[in-house]
Amino acid sequence: MTVKLFVEGGGDRNKALDTECRRGFSEFIRKAGLEGRMPRVVACGGRNAAFDRFCTAFEKRAPGEIVLLLVDSEERPLSESSWSHVQQRKGDGWAPPSGASGEHLHFMVQAMEAWFFADPDSLASYFGKGFRPAALSRRANIEDIPKSELESSLAAATKDTIKGPYSKGDHSFAILSRLDPAKVSTASPGHAGIFLDLLRSVCTK
Repeated sequence: MTVKLFVEGGGDRNKALDTECRRGFSEFIRKAGLEGRMPRVVACGGRNAAFDRFCTAFEKRAPGEIVLLLVDSEERPLSESSWSHVQQRKGDGWAPPSGASGEHLHFMVQAMEAWFFADPDSLASYFGKGFRPAALSRRANIEDIPKSELESSLAAATKDTIKGPYSKGDHSFAILSRLDPAKVSTASPGHAGIFLDLLRSVCTK
């Protein structure tokens, strides 16, 4: 059984950023208990590019091969099914390829940065002196933090650090690699938890 995971992230035609993206996701997944049975992570750059590459790979998949897609949810109502959301969302209009189900599409809610809020200790360790944890959103459920609030909270918390202010291209994947997957799963059971549980079930040695 082989598993390919197409992720939104990296840089369109930016090999260095693609490498950082793959490394960040791979390290996060490895720490979730997948060492020795890792999926192949494919950094796709933009959101639509990730979907297009997923569809091509899904339609050409070999027998026994599992193809998955992981993207930002971009304000998905939790009551809305995954494929219904991306079909109706302005800018997407994605119809699932034949044979694809909800198990093949997964979300980072509302963006990857939401995962950071589940593990503020890792954020503090990464940014170091000047980091202001009190500036982070205090919403108990990270799945409910709007994207605009994610960005403004991170900017406020990191503006006085040597590495800050937070920049997606400069910092996101290095932070991702440091996160505790158990904390992220606990804080995002409806998305990160389901995603990691699925990987554990389909990735075999």
